[in-house]
Order: sequence, then C-alpha cells, then structure tokens
Amino acid sequence: MSYTSPNQLRSPLYYLLLAAAALMVLAGLAAVHQMESHGHIVTGMNNQIVWGMPHVFAIFLIVAASGVLNVSSIGSVFNKPAYKARGPLAGLLSIAMLGGGLMVLMLDLGRPDRVIVAATNYNPTSVFAWNVLLYSGLFASVIVYLWTMMEKSMYPWSKPAGLLVFVWRFVLTTGTGLIFAFLGARQAYGSAILPPMFIILSFAWGIAVFHLVQSAIYAWNGTSLDEYVQKRMRNLMGVFVVAALYFVAAYHLTNLYFSRQSAFEYFILRDGGIYPQLFWWGYVVIGNLLPLLLIFHPSLGKTKCVIGASLAIILGGFAFLYVFIIGGQAFPLDIFHGYEVSSTFGDGMIGTYHPSLFETLLGFGGIGVAFMITAIGIRVLDFVPHEIPKKVDHH
Repeated sequence: MSYTSPNQLRSPLYYLLLAAAALMVLAGLAAVHQMESHGHIVTGMNNQIVWGMPHVFAIFLIVAASGVLNVSSIGSVFNKPAYKARGPLAGLLSIAMLGGGLMVLMLDLGRPDRVIVAATNYNPTSVFAWNVLLYSGLFASVIVYLWTMMEKSMYPWSKPAGLLVFVWRFVLTTGTGLIFAFLGARQAYGSAILPPMFIILSFAWGIAVFHLVQSAIYAWNGTSLDEYVQKRMRNLMGVFVVAALYFVAAYHLTNLYFSRQSAFEYFILRDGGIYPQLFWWGYVVIGNLLPLLLIFHPSLGKTKCVIGASLAIILGGFAFLYVFIIGGQAFPLDIFHGYEVSSTFGDGMIGTYHPSLFETLLGFGGIGVAFMITAIGIRVLDFVPHEIPKKVDHH
C-alpha cells in the first residue's frame, strides 16, 4: 500500500464541494441577517427556551473539536506511532470545528457586534468569560502544536506542545460542562457529573468525526487505511462510546434517585413527547447500540461499517444535545418542591419549541465553515497521513 498526495483536490469535484460548503455558509449568514432584521421572534426560541437549534450545532462542534485532539495526543504525548502521523489532521479538524462552532455561537447572540464589550469588560466570576479565554487559548495552542509537528526544526518541541494541548482541551471541555453544571435555573442542569460526562462525550464524537474525514481523504485518493491502525482506532472508538453511555446513564439514574428530580426524568425518559423518542431511539439505539454492533460484531468491523458507526455516533450526539439542551429548558424549574406553581407568565408550564428554518440554516452554516477550513487546509498544506505504522506497538 502506498500513500498518494491529494492530487484529487485539484479536480472539478473538489471545487464543487467547496462551492456547496460556501453556499451553506451564505445561507447561514442570510439566516442571521433575517434574525437580526426581525428579531428572534422569527425563531422558535422564546423566554423559556433561549438556547435553540444553533446551540445544538455549536456545542457539538466545540465539544467534538476538543475530542478530535485525542488522536494527536495519543501520538505525541503517549508516543503511539499508529496515531502520530494523524496528529496534523486532528489539529486541523480541531481548528475547523472550533471555528465553525464559535461562528454559530456568536451569530446567535442577537448582537454579535457587542462581542467587543465582552472582550474589553472581562468578568472573572462568569463561566462564559472563562470560556472566551479557553477557546482563544485552544486556537493558539493547536496552531503552535501544528507548527511543531510539521516543521522539522521544531520536532523536539512537539511533545511539550502536545502536552499543553492535552491539558488545555481537558480544561476547555470541563468549562463547557461547567456552563450547565453552574446553571441552577434549569431542572436538568446543576450536576457535578456534567463536566466529566462532556469530556467522555467529546472523545466519542471527536474520534467519530476523525474517522469520517480520514476515510473520505483515503477514498478520495484511492488508498485504504492500514488494517492494524483501523482496528486500533475502531476499538478505541467503541470504548469511548461505552464510557459515554455509562456517564449518561449515571447522570439520569442519579437524578431519578432524588424526588425533586424524578418528574424531570419522567419527562425526558417517558412522558415528554419528542424528547424521550430522541433520547431512546436517537441517542441510545442509533448513537450507541448500532455503532457498538457495527464495531464489535465479529463478522463486521470493515471500513464501511466503521463509517456507518461514525455517522451513527454523530447523529446520536445531535439527538443527545437536542434532548439535553432544549428538553432541559422546556421542563419548568421546581422552585417549591411538592407544590404546584402557576402565573400569568407561564411558570410551572412545559415550554414549547419548534425550530425554525433560520436556526437550522445557521447551524449548517457552522458545519460549512468547518468543511471549508478543512478542505482548504488540506489543499494548501499536506495534512494527509503518510507514514505506514508497523505492527510493533503491541503493548
């Protein structure tokens, strides 16, 4: 087997795909203009559900941007040759997804031009302010990390830079989990298990995205991934899926144990209409059981099955975030446990939410940004893995 340079990236199909991604970005920007011109009344968001479909896309992209760096960390920090050659591609994907996710996040605020206020008036007591530093710090550290991996004179600094990225992405994903863990104004959140749960979810989602992109690059160039490397990465993805499912199960079982949380859990897991359907069929079945079957079944596990498993994990991730973010806001806060609360404002009522086309277009615009950064990056610089790992790393 031999690796080829990405000559296919000069073909008409490449520019066609790039144009399609650019159209996605333009559609997202047009949706933002519509929301800016008419207000968020044109979206499905309201006073109770203030984080809608754009946040589902944004948080998935940001969390996966952290998790995809696990591939490069295994290579540089833990010195596993099967992963080392894939470090640059993982770094590029991290920058691409983080850029796409932050684009969605900023443009959904309603007044993105006011970001200068957040930059010049830092509030150290706000977890959102912490994340501003964490996001920009990850950008900078990953760029330095890519420099050490792709410039021969900087090779000696690759492991320290990889260690910095390894620590920083843990802190960043912890910060993302803390946004919800510190939020006591919604029944679904305010749990210490959320930061580690988001870290494990990032591992599963990140390696699934990496599998898809790597498989697309290899197929584009008419090559195939080394069978030994594929087996290792496939098994690792399966372990991450099991670990993520364990944390999600622990989160819901813990809530079920407390009487003040039981009504919320029944809403999410049984009585909440679309939310139980998405949780059980979208996350548990499609996002976990199906990938585990495709990964670990003795007669399966080939390239197409791994691609199918990766797609299922990503779809399950979106289903989980929809239930977690939107379902968590839809359920009313239990302020006086054991009492029924009602008012003209709608306190004690289940919130309704129907995502609008504008929100969905903005979310896909973020995916378009991530695709364009990845495609142009691979076209300008050589991020395709060239090394052929040998079967020597058995321990």
